[in-house]
This record gives sequence, C-alpha cells and structure tokens, in this order.
Amino acid sequence: MATVTANAPRTALPGFLKQPVARKLLLLALAAAILVPLADARWASGSWPGALTVDVSEPLTKVSDWIIDNRDSHPLFLYFLGHISNAVVICVRAVYLVLLAAGWAGVTAAASLVAWRVAGPRLAAGTGVAFLACGFLGMWVPTMQTLALMVVAVLASVVVGVLLGLAAGLSDRLDRLLRPVLDTMQVLPAFAYLLPVVLVFGIGVPAAVLATVVYAAPPMARLTALGLRGADKEVLEAVESLGTTARQRLLTARIPLARKELLLGLNQTIMMALSMAVIASVIGAGGLGDRVYQALASVDVGAALAAGIPIVLLAVVLDRVTGAAGEKLGEEPHPNGRRLWLYALAGTAAVAVAGRLAGSLDWPDAWALNIAEPVNRAVDWMTDHLYSGVPVVGGTADWAAHFTTWVLDPVRDGLLWLPWWSVLLVVAALAWLIGTWRTALTAVLAMAAIGALGVWKPSLDTLSQVLAAVAVTLVLGFATGIAAARSDRVERLLRPVLDVFQTMPQFVYLIPVVALFGVGRAPAVAAAVVYALPAVVRITTQGLRQVDPAALESSRSLGATPAQQLRQVQLPLARPALLLAVNQGVVLVLAVVIIGGLVGGGALGYEVVAGLARGDLATGLVAGAAIVCLGLMLDRVTQPTERRAKKGA
Repeated sequence: MATVTANAPRTALPGFLKQPVARKLLLLALAAAILVPLADARWASGSWPGALTVDVSEPLTKVSDWIIDNRDSHPLFLYFLGHISNAVVICVRAVYLVLLAAGWAGVTAAASLVAWRVAGPRLAAGTGVAFLACGFLGMWVPTMQTLALMVVAVLASVVVGVLLGLAAGLSDRLDRLLRPVLDTMQVLPAFAYLLPVVLVFGIGVPAAVLATVVYAAPPMARLTALGLRGADKEVLEAVESLGTTARQRLLTARIPLARKELLLGLNQTIMMALSMAVIASVIGAGGLGDRVYQALASVDVGAALAAGIPIVLLAVVLDRVTGAAGEKLGEEPHPNGRRLWLYALAGTAAVAVAGRLAGSLDWPDAWALNIAEPVNRAVDWMTDHLYSGVPVVGGTADWAAHFTTWVLDPVRDGLLWLPWWSVLLVVAALAWLIGTWRTALTAVLAMAAIGALGVWKPSLDTLSQVLAAVAVTLVLGFATGIAAARSDRVERLLRPVLDVFQTMPQFVYLIPVVALFGVGRAPAVAAAVVYALPAVVRITTQGLRQVDPAALESSRSLGATPAQQLRQVQLPLARPALLLAVNQGVVLVLAVVIIGGLVGGGALGYEVVAGLARGDLATGLVAGAAIVCLGLMLDRVTQPTERRAKKGA
C-alpha cells in the first residue's frame, strides 16, 4: 500500500504533462495569462516605450570625442595602441613591397609551385590561371594589396587563435570562460566588428587588420581546443608513462594528434579573414574590396564585377590549397620532399629575377582587359528588356517590387504592430521550447537591450528581412538538400557549385543582385538567400544521408513508399541536422542582410554605414550593438544544442 500511495501523485498527472514540452507550454500559458493583461494595461502601444529607453548617444559621443582628442597624447595610445598600429602598418607594407618586388611573374610562379607541392599539377595550373586572370582584369595591384593584408591578418589570427585554443584545450576553467565568448563572436555579423576598432584606431589599414583578426581568430581557437581535447587518451597515457613533462606531451603528442583540426582551423581562418578583409574596405582597407565598394556606391556593376572576380578566384585558390594540405596529413612524406621544395624555391627566385632583369615587374597595361564596359552594356540591355514589361513572367524589378509589397512590407508592418512585450514573450517561448531557461533569458535580455538602446523599429525592420530571407532559404535549401540526398547524380552536379558559393566572400553577392534587381530591401534579401543556401543544402543532405540504413530497410520491408520513408523515417531521424541547418541559415542570412545596407537594405545596416560615413560613431555604435543583440537572440532562438539535455529545465 505504501508503494501505491507514493506513486499515486505521479500517475495522477495527465499523460500529456509527462512531456517536457507540454509542461513548458503550460507554464508559458499561465505566465501569459498573468502578465499579458498587466502589460496591455500599462503599455498598450506596439512601439517600445520611451520611458524604458536609455539615451546612450551622449555618453558615447563623449567617449568617442575623448578618444579622438587623446589619440596623439594619452600614454595608452602613445605607448601601447600606437605601437600596435605602427607594427600593423609596417608588416602590411613590408609584405606588399615583397610582392611588388617579386613582380607578377614571381608571385604567380610562387603560388603555382606551392600549389604543386601541396596538391599536385592540376591545382598548380588552376592557381597560375587564377593569378593571371587577376592581371588580365586589370586588378593586379589591388589583388596584391588584399593579399598583403590577408597575409598579416591570417598570421595574427592564427597566433591569437592558437594561444586561446591552447588555453581552452588545456584548462577546463578557461574552456568554460572562453566558450560563451567564442560562441557569441562566431554568430555576430562582420559589420559589428568595424565600429569599435574604428573608434580606437581610426579609418585605415590598422583598423581593417585588427577587425579581421577579431573576426577570424575564433574558428582557429575553437578547432585548436577541439583537437587538443579530442586527442587519443591511450596515446597520451603512453607518452606520460615515459616520464615526459607537460610541455613535452604537448609538443610531441597533443599537437601532432590535433594536426587535422589545426589545419581545418587555418582553412576556416583564411576564408573568414578574406571575407572580412573585403568588408573592411568600408573602413579604409583598400585593395579589391575598396574597388567593389566604390563601384557599388556608383552602381557601376561592370567595375564591381571586375574587382569581384579576383576576390572569388583568390578565395577558391586559398580554400583548395589549404584543403588539399589537410587531406595529405598522415600520408607518408615524399622521399625527395625537401629537395623538391628547394627546387620550387629556386624556380620562384629565378622567375622573379628574370622578371626584374626584363623590367616587367608590373603587369603590362596592354595586357589588361576592360570587361566593365561590356558588362555595363549587358546591364543596360537587361534594364531595358528584363527589368520590367516581360510578358507573362514580368521582369526582375517587378519581382523585387512584388516581393517587397507582398512579403517584406507585411512582415515588417506586422512586427511593428505587435506590442513590444508580446515580441519578448514570443522570443522567450521559442527559446525555451527548443533550449533551456538560460537560453530563453539570454534571448529576452538581448531583445530587451535593443529596445533600451532606442532602435526598436529599425531592428524589427532588419528582423523582417531576416525572417523573409530565412523562409525562402529553408524552402529552397530543404528541397534541394532532399533531392541531393536521394540522388547521387544531383549531389555530384551540385557539389562544385556549392564549393564555389561557399568560398565567395559576403561582399561579392551584392554585385549580381544589384545587376538584376537594382537597389532596395529585396536585393539585400536575395543576396542573403544566395549566401546562406549552400550551407543549408549541405547540412540537410549530410543529415539525410547519415540516417541509419537499417531503419530505411525496415520501413522498406513494411511496404513504405519513398515519400513515406522521407516523411516518417528520414526527416524525423535527421531532425538535429535540420535544426542545425536552420540555425546556420539564420546566422548567415543576418550577416548579409546587414551588409545589404550598402545597396538600399536600410534598417540597422544603413545606420552602421551612415555612422561610418558621417563620422557619427554614436549612431553607428548603437546600431552595431543592436546588431550584436539581434544576432545573439536569433542564434539562441534557433540553436539546436542542449535543448533535450536538461529535461527539467
């Protein structure tokens, strides 16, 4: 009887309340029933109340004025930050002068020979063609400027990332401290990094390099820590049994065992550094990004494309070379490897010396091809024939206008119509249902901070663009991913396309959408969709292909059709991967929607650009902080981690 009495309260609960999600929904409903009437009586309007807004523009203006006034006199700038700035300038200039001294022939030969030693003759030929194409497009000098910036930024990012990764990989306490910082840094849009460094270092190369380092170092740190923590424990125990010190174990066992993760971190750091180096043209980075930025500002699609193609070629070459180096790890070294490297170095030196003796260090002007004029003529033809008035289907401008009228405007107006407290309630509900109460609290505080900063309306405008772009991305991405998962031929056809699209920096996606749709919010959404689509497709395809074959065979033996297998077996079992695809889609979409402020996207992206252009750092910093909060909220609302780990949360 005692046992029955003890279990009675548990069995008396309704069956649906045994599910954690149902209990969360019930608690949310009770909280809403109590709080909604109170909030509606106190704050009935939809907009964030002015009484809950904190005016930070005045203190930010004072801080920025103090920094500007003391850059040349305060010891912090004279003896610390000033030395960092000077060191960055000296390093970038030194690398740039070395590249110019090697000449176009020497740089092309060096890049080709490195690719040959790392990945073979096929990639070497592709690398040589890519560098020659930069010259033929008349972009040799800007390409060298971008490459010099990249070399310094990547080296600094790798050093910072490895040091942070070593600290997190060897210390549990530091790992717990760094993890939320690195998580947050990886979900922030690139634009959020520009303003703080501009405030301290001003417009120019030092700010661009340091913003790039801050943006590109986290993946190196995370993968370094992952590699060190994932080292084979049996190997470590065997090394420790030999009486080695902690330093010897690190150098002889941990780091060699983490080589693949370290090289993957290098690959990711290079790609993120290139992307950021291009975006940093807004704050004076120069190079190819500056050419694209100036061309987009004047809507010169031809000039933007001429500068955008070398960016894509540089990204593809760097990605392929580092990827091939990672695949070769663990293989037996070539017996004449050192001799071949010496031959490659001697060949590079010979080509560089020959170019200097021939007096052809600079790319000959006669070899440059002007593609801007024919591209602009094609754009003009497109404007006359495809923008509008096309029978039946309409034109690209019509599509952009309809998407703005039928999708973007209603979503934005709907969000602005909602009472601010209801937005917080929805955010809390979504974050708690898929995560924990800590996740929900973080998301709500991030959204509340946006309101407190006084940028509620532009933030909801940005959020409306993100939601619309994510919806389109998920529909196209899931459909394409399912097709690729069910057909090897489709996957083979998509693979090179996805490879190229995933290596392209964010800035480059603005060029084709401006050519097709002009400027406005719809082009910004289109660029975001194209940028985020490859990641969603790949994650979806991988998740569906990794479903247990035994489960598929069992359903097939029961007579399930392919469509039933997809709905009832593959999609449910691939749910973690699909949720990860949603999360990555949201983060990537936000990054490009913010950059869309350069092509008429408006909202927070425009305020950041306007703040930089006018020197109004207070406005730009507030918008940047709102971007940070919006990115943090969206990541927490869609983050698929830990939402089932704590059932009692």
